[in-house]
Amino acid sequence: MKIYNTLTREKAVFTPLEGNKVRMYVCGMTVYDYCHLGHGRVLVAFDVITRYLRARGYDVTYVRNITDIDDKIIRRAAENGEPIEALTDRMIDAMHEDEARLNVLRPDIEPRATGHIADIIAMVETLVEKGYAYPADNGDVYYRVRRFAEYGKLSNRNPDDMRSGARIEVEEAKEDPLDFVLWKAAKPGEASWPSPWGEGRPGWHIECSAMSTCCLGKSFDIHGGGPDLVFPHHENEIAQSEAATGQHYANVWMHAGALRVNNEKMSKSLGNFFTLREVFEQYDAETVRYLMVSSHYRSPINYAPDSLDDAHRSLVRFYTALEGVTPEQGTVDAQYTERFHAAMDDDFNTPEALATMFDLVRVLNAAKREGAPEAPALAFELKRLGGILGLLDSNPAEFLQGGQPLALSAVEIEAYIEQRNQARKDKDFAESDRIRDLLADKGIILKDSREGTTWVRA
Repeated sequence: MKIYNTLTREKAVFTPLEGNKVRMYVCGMTVYDYCHLGHGRVLVAFDVITRYLRARGYDVTYVRNITDIDDKIIRRAAENGEPIEALTDRMIDAMHEDEARLNVLRPDIEPRATGHIADIIAMVETLVEKGYAYPADNGDVYYRVRRFAEYGKLSNRNPDDMRSGARIEVEEAKEDPLDFVLWKAAKPGEASWPSPWGEGRPGWHIECSAMSTCCLGKSFDIHGGGPDLVFPHHENEIAQSEAATGQHYANVWMHAGALRVNNEKMSKSLGNFFTLREVFEQYDAETVRYLMVSSHYRSPINYAPDSLDDAHRSLVRFYTALEGVTPEQGTVDAQYTERFHAAMDDDFNTPEALATMFDLVRVLNAAKREGAPEAPALAFELKRLGGILGLLDSNPAEFLQGGQPLALSAVEIEAYIEQRNQARKDKDFAESDRIRDLLADKGIILKDSREGTTWVRA
């Protein structure tokens, strides 16, 4: 198996630090609002990675944190007139609901920043003792970026170049413009915890260093996150963690690609910012997941009506192949599993893995037409491979007839089918065609077989 490493900028054979055990940490949500499409992209990407590692026999410990104390959270709670805990608990519940709809498995460990305050303070103390951090006159504690010789190695940035464009604001307490905060002195009325430097709360970057180290150890296999986290968040994590522990932090760094809406960056100012909940009002969650899986996890995804329609049509092809067959484990040509694994072993190449599944669909459809005995085994293998990608868990008939509300109810559709059946018996083919076309205009496709007429969405 080869994985692209953001740190080395190349693909390399993946070798866990300890036998077949894989320890993976992924930066999770800051829970002040509902999850948006970009969050969904990261959730699905690392869910697929986790599922495939386990399918290949690795013993995976997947940690995804929750940031439940932060400037945005404090502001939003104040705007809402509610306690911080009430806001964060509500948003965490909503996040779990959204990820369940996307068929994203829960991580093995889901630490909250507020549950690791003692660990955070201990790490900051270590950095101060080693000279990598300093308390400032304003009560904050800062990290000395220039003290860490390898700063910039993840993002490929030179600190001297970064410093040339930086400014120290009036009354700024930093020694250097590049220094970043580890511990923030509390403002009146803010949530805070006692520390050696007075009442305060952690900076964002130090939270992940402390939580990952506590959950997975000083060194672990994979660190992941969204495309916007390479700098400064992950760069700062490396600087903090390696300075504090004296050990290499994460072996492999993985970053999901950006999500664009109609080929533009998703932004509230552009009016193209969507929460997952808003999207689920228009499209079924499996179609959204398929769209995300159909692109390589490092590639950008364009969220647009056409791309979603294509995703839905692809799922219809899969479920149509599975319809009317009871999957049963049996002997199937090994090439499909081998090709699927070869694709996924190459840095989790899901588009190529899906191409293999489409080849399997063609074989399954032929077996169904011919009444071949291997059809149930082919269906089983298709569902098994789909399951590794978190797809094809639905009942085929329910998926093909489900989704967003149609112009007609199921009862009305069945009534039209009865009328059409009668027209066909009466050899009134003009009326039969009229009903078929009427239903097609309303997004309903009729399928005739020896067992009768069924319908699916267009």
